[in-house]
Amino acid sequence: MALSAEDTQTAGAVWEKIYADVEDNGAVVLSRMFKEHHHTVSYFKNFTQLQSVAETASAEEIAALAEVRAHGKKVFLALNDMVPHLNNVDALKETIAPLAKKHATELKIDVKDFEIIFDNLLALIGEKQGADAKTAFKKVTDLIYEEIKAAY
Repeated sequence: MALSAEDTQTAGAVWEKIYADVEDNGAVVLSRMFKEHHHTVSYFKNFTQLQSVAETASAEEIAALAEVRAHGKKVFLALNDMVPHLNNVDALKETIAPLAKKHATELKIDVKDFEIIFDNLLALIGEKQGADAKTAFKKVTDLIYEEIKAAY
């Protein structure tokens, strides 16, 4: 699945706006994942703050944790490395391959959990930029998810 030049341009503009607040937005995406899909907390056993409050804290409280903020930023940085390659599937695959391999073999993350992150990202884009931006960026998350699954 390739994106058109217009899709790529639109996606870049949407991403630029959401990435402008990388730390806060990354933390929000992850905190929602932890609250709505509690099994994902188990992937982060080394996040001691998260482990101690995950059951009782709100998504907002989880988003304020330093370890969640740092990892949310890391997730957004990885996506930021992918966005420039949306018009070049081979380059996109090269960018995704090491991430997919690490998550599949070393971290033992279920590939379906990437969908959770993407759904939360799209929800946040919709809240901050509207339905059109969300729809436009869904093409990006669909493409990236397909390439992650293929690399798993």
